[in-house]
Amino acid sequence: MAAAHNLEMEEDVTLNRDREMKEMLEEEKMREYGAGKDPFKPKKVQRIVSKWMLPEPMRRTYLERANCLPPPVFIISISIAELAVFIYYAVWKPQEQWITLDTGILESPFIYSPEKREEAWRFISYMLVHAGVQHILGNLVMQLVLGIPLEMVHKGLRVGLVYLAGVIAGSLASSIFDPLKSLVGASGGVYALMGGYFMNVLVNFREMIPAFGIIRLLIIVLIIVSDMGFALYRRFFVPANGSPVSFAAHIAGGFAGMSIGYTVFSCFDKALLKDPRFWIAIAAYLACVLFAVFFNIFLSPAN
Repeated sequence: MAAAHNLEMEEDVTLNRDREMKEMLEEEKMREYGAGKDPFKPKKVQRIVSKWMLPEPMRRTYLERANCLPPPVFIISISIAELAVFIYYAVWKPQEQWITLDTGILESPFIYSPEKREEAWRFISYMLVHAGVQHILGNLVMQLVLGIPLEMVHKGLRVGLVYLAGVIAGSLASSIFDPLKSLVGASGGVYALMGGYFMNVLVNFREMIPAFGIIRLLIIVLIIVSDMGFALYRRFFVPANGSPVSFAAHIAGGFAGMSIGYTVFSCFDKALLKDPRFWIAIAAYLACVLFAVFFNIFLSPAN
């Protein structure tokens, strides 16, 4: 047993040494390739991003064509919009306290409200409104820390697709499983990014630096537990004079990310529209959307 354990340890050390040597050789080649050429070619930040976001076989391709154009505009723009709406309701709308918002946001034209489901934009615009400081900070930190590197690698169109798929899935799921409760926050979109990234790390665990892989999974789990704890508190333990808010968007956003998000993020160096997994994920997603629309029109208790 001891001999077998020592043999496994030696194999792990050898694999890590080989991986480090390969990365050093690749960085040396990339420095030679980029010398005197395009100033946007691989920088230190992009090498770090590639290690966190991509399995080893795809890093070389990313570094060969990496640049800062276009910048991560989608995630930054969404974050600024969410922060601006939060400040508006916290400062300019009447509130008993601005740390946990109630009165102002419940009258907002952005919030998803069961009584106003015919205003279809609310199924998306609810992501702009947040229930308090903890809510807005948690979502902003996570979507910036995870979303900016993802957008650097996959660009805004793909990241936006995953994010909005999570937002829509969140509101539709809430309208089915928690049909009488209001919904606020960008957690559906944030959880979609986390779900797609989580699946990518899980599937390519051995290739995405084992030690960092464990740390990343633990970080994701800690964030999910703390955020879900706050969502459950808002739903079930809100004071009598407060307004409970649905948490179904978290779960639905995560599932959207683990299906559509994983497919999108795993097709870095491939044509997304030619990948059959993408169309299978889209077909399943659209089937769920159609069912949710049918439910809201004919079966919802909120009717």
